[in-house]
Amino acid sequence: MKLKDERVKMVNEVLNGIKVIKLYPWEEPMEAHITDIRERELILMRKSALVRTVLGTFNAAAPFLVAAASFGTFILSSDQHILTPQIAFVSLTLFNQLKVPMMTISMLISIFVAAKVSNKRLKGFLVSDEIDDTNVNRNENADVSPNSFEFCNVDATWDIGAEDTKPTIKSIRLSVPRGSLVAVVETVGSGKSSFLSAMLGELTRQKGEINVTGRLAYVPQQAWIQNISVRDNITFGRAFDRQWYERVISACAIIADFSMLPHGDATEIGEKGINLSGGQKARISLARAVYQQDDVYLLDEPLSAVDAHVGRHIYNNVFGPRGLLAKKTRILVTHSLLNTKEADEILVFNEGKIIEKGSFHNLVLQKGIFAKLIEEYIQKKSEAEETDASDGSVEESVEVEIKLEQKEVKIITERKKSGVAEEKKLIKKEEVKWSVYGEYLRAASIPICILFLVVYGIYQALSMMRSFWLSAWSNENDPAFNGTKMNQYERLGIYVGFGCLESVGYFTANSVVIIAGLNASRKLHGPLIHNLMRSSISFFDTTPLGRILNRVSKDVNTIDSQLTLNARIFGQLVYSILTTLTMIIISTPIFVTVVIPLALIYFLILRFYVPTSRQLKRLESVGRSPVYSHFAETIQGAASIRAYEKFSEFCLSSEAKVDSLVQCRYMNAISNRWLAVRLEFIGNCVIFIAALFAAFSKQWDWGISAGVLGISVSYSFNIASVHNFALTQLSLIESNVVSVERIIEYTKTPNEAEWMIESSGLTSSWPAEGGVNMESYSTRYRPGLDLVLRGISARVHPGEKIGIVGRTGAEKSSFTLALFRMIEPAGGSMSIDGRETISMGLHELRKNLTIIPQDPVLFSGSLRFNLDPFGDYTDDQLWRALKLAHLEVVLID
Repeated sequence: MKLKDERVKMVNEVLNGIKVIKLYPWEEPMEAHITDIRERELILMRKSALVRTVLGTFNAAAPFLVAAASFGTFILSSDQHILTPQIAFVSLTLFNQLKVPMMTISMLISIFVAAKVSNKRLKGFLVSDEIDDTNVNRNENADVSPNSFEFCNVDATWDIGAEDTKPTIKSIRLSVPRGSLVAVVETVGSGKSSFLSAMLGELTRQKGEINVTGRLAYVPQQAWIQNISVRDNITFGRAFDRQWYERVISACAIIADFSMLPHGDATEIGEKGINLSGGQKARISLARAVYQQDDVYLLDEPLSAVDAHVGRHIYNNVFGPRGLLAKKTRILVTHSLLNTKEADEILVFNEGKIIEKGSFHNLVLQKGIFAKLIEEYIQKKSEAEETDASDGSVEESVEVEIKLEQKEVKIITERKKSGVAEEKKLIKKEEVKWSVYGEYLRAASIPICILFLVVYGIYQALSMMRSFWLSAWSNENDPAFNGTKMNQYERLGIYVGFGCLESVGYFTANSVVIIAGLNASRKLHGPLIHNLMRSSISFFDTTPLGRILNRVSKDVNTIDSQLTLNARIFGQLVYSILTTLTMIIISTPIFVTVVIPLALIYFLILRFYVPTSRQLKRLESVGRSPVYSHFAETIQGAASIRAYEKFSEFCLSSEAKVDSLVQCRYMNAISNRWLAVRLEFIGNCVIFIAALFAAFSKQWDWGISAGVLGISVSYSFNIASVHNFALTQLSLIESNVVSVERIIEYTKTPNEAEWMIESSGLTSSWPAEGGVNMESYSTRYRPGLDLVLRGISARVHPGEKIGIVGRTGAEKSSFTLALFRMIEPAGGSMSIDGRETISMGLHELRKNLTIIPQDPVLFSGSLRFNLDPFGDYTDDQLWRALKLAHLEVVLID
């Protein structure tokens, strides 16, 4: 289970960072890493399965071992003890009643071990350290104190429950008056974001006291967006107030974006805001906070992802002295020093400490760290005066643009969610196609499956021979017997021999099934991961992450642990039913007359139950995906949820989704009980008729020996439980094979272009110069959508540095995606050094280009794996890269 968790965790990280993986391109090492974890998982699965097979063999052999020991003890203890049919088959019937319970015990042991491990893991999570509510003293009544925040000599650390750890923020003494604007500045990694987190109670307070007065709103540095509509993301559970809503989206400069979205603010946002630009996500996150009308606002770089003129507009209309939040307490973490001019107080952080604080004017006059930062900022912005002069005209244009578009907001926001693109059909109503069974058998290896049927057939033949041998042995002691008797010790020895051969056959058959099951697990999981890596980025844009994870976790686990077991048990039970009916028919041939009507009833029950069970299983699978998606979404936004004190709402939402899933599982259990009642009836009919015919055979003198009749009656007692168990397993196969169907569905999704094209003729020195030429280039994100780049013609000469500018949502990122062929051209051409990008493989193109993505992504594993998953570079080269990124000191510390 540990390896399974590691595999699913790695797949989750890959899916979260799939855009980065494709840009670099890292699909092959990531696939190899997941495959390596999977192979280690399969090795442990094989060992576990062999242990279960040994236990299962002993359980299956238990009736024979008890019978052999009992019969041997009986005949060896005294010469007067004679094994008659009455003694033999009454005893054998009782011993055979152990068979199904012993098989069940074998499964229960496995389930118990898995439950124990799961319980231990859950317990470890439930008893782990939690955030201490006493880290911050919160009072939602803003009028009880003139200060919104008070820090009294506070040390705090990120390590939960650790008191001796080095503090992240140190000796913080601060009071923030209500309604003031406080700017927090300094370089990256100085503790500014940790300072905000301490206010939220996310850090463990080691000493001092933190007092917070009023309701908090939080805008994180990485915008957290839910998979719901734009309007619901902004209102965030608060009642909809149209007038305030329009003021908020106007101040946050979102109105223009509504006209770009297909259904205005009713447009459903994909997971993690996949269909929004970075600036759009940042502004929606900010609008969510403003709409709440709370008392205190913690703003962690809210303008870092927006354009300069849009940022100035937001500052003036939201944070500034004339903004919507002018009377609120605002703690603004920023790198833009120009935004600090109007701050009531500026805090300068360094290594977790406040080294300077005061107004903008006073700090400049002090000529300390802040003054040096201002000088550096002015030097870097040599055209700052020109930019400031143009800011007014730019801002005026933004104001005019928003005022004009504000007239359209009512029309845009009235668009209904019903206009959202039609949802895909998630629940299929047709039966599972036979081709799905064929795919599973081919994955398991058809010759191995046939070998299992042959070996298990031999096992059942030996079982029948042992029963007939016992019949012949007991008939010798019948008063009506007049033939030659065999020595009882020889009879016992041969009886034991048959039983030992049975056990060997049972173990061999189950070992063959293990091989088949592991083959299926390997051959279904491998293509799934490979195809996910080969799928285009549009597939991940339109497919919820939880749905993919459901395939990789639950569906793969069903194939690993349940489907193979169900198939093996069903095969064994079918053999057992055929053996039982054959033995009864051989013993009392007239029994064949009732087999046909009983089979007809059985078939009718089958036709009614199996489709119902299959659909319930599909409903369960579809209901599980929202649980995973909501859980992942909640974890990603945990800090925001706690800040807004919305944890109760999210817990209730999660419980509602789990309840929907449990309803499907409950109906599945009810359908199983419905089936059990009817199969018990059929089984009891078989017992009654077999016993009735056995009684009539003596009355009507059919010439059947007592031993043979004993076989008929003793075997009939197994039919009820075996019938029930067999049909239950068949329904489980039909239900669980849906997992195979769902995995195969994701192995056949459309792929992006070939990674490598041998005929491309690219050399290792390409591109030698780096000139880019575009001729009437157009592209769209996927077929059926509008063009995002329309007829662009441009030439970039080798060595030139080109800046691409435009307002948020102007498709600047789309240009870079087109360069890397993350989206394919819809018209025109793009060439680099005279070679069209469409003529080469994706890896040939992407390996020779490089990019710094908008959203940073890290993967579990070593730092080297994150920097160089192919292992192409030396330690010296990696250290040089870390030094250039100013990370060397951090790593050494």
